[in-house]
Amino acid sequence: MAFYANDIDVLIDEPTLQKRIQELGAQITRDYAGKQLTLLTVLKGSVFFATDLARAIDLPLEMEFLGVSSYQGGTETTGEVRITHDATKPMAGKHLVVVEDIIDTGLTMQFLLEHLKARHAASVRVCSLLEKPARARTKIAIDYKGFVIEDVFVVGYGLDANEKYRNVPFIARMKGK
Repeated sequence: MAFYANDIDVLIDEPTLQKRIQELGAQITRDYAGKQLTLLTVLKGSVFFATDLARAIDLPLEMEFLGVSSYQGGTETTGEVRITHDATKPMAGKHLVVVEDIIDTGLTMQFLLEHLKARHAASVRVCSLLEKPARARTKIAIDYKGFVIEDVFVVGYGLDANEKYRNVPFIARMKGK
């Protein structure tokens, strides 16, 4: 029995996830044909998604990573967003697709988009695996969206509960939350 069997219920299974990621990759491939693309992955939760998405994009691309946090270890946002790890290369003049695991309040992504605007990227689009609109405090335009989910606490496929469950290969709902 898997370590997580008693703790979670499957919300989006692995084949459904992978099918949607292939579709997103095909759409990004079409939209960025002839351009130099950089995937800017938000750490840590988006790593699994970004890796599979990069393989689904049929273009040469660069990958950069940026750590941003508003949770500081809890399950509710503090509202205070901070950069925990900055990208290693300049963003000026680059076509960026920001890869995020989930957009719920929108505060973290709003902060990140303002931060990137100041860095003079050629273009910035948002790709989020999940959107939780019931929690939105600000409207974020998501250019490439995987799934819309209800207001439940989810783990798996990079998403965590106190750093656990990231390695579950599907999106799951925590039992009792």
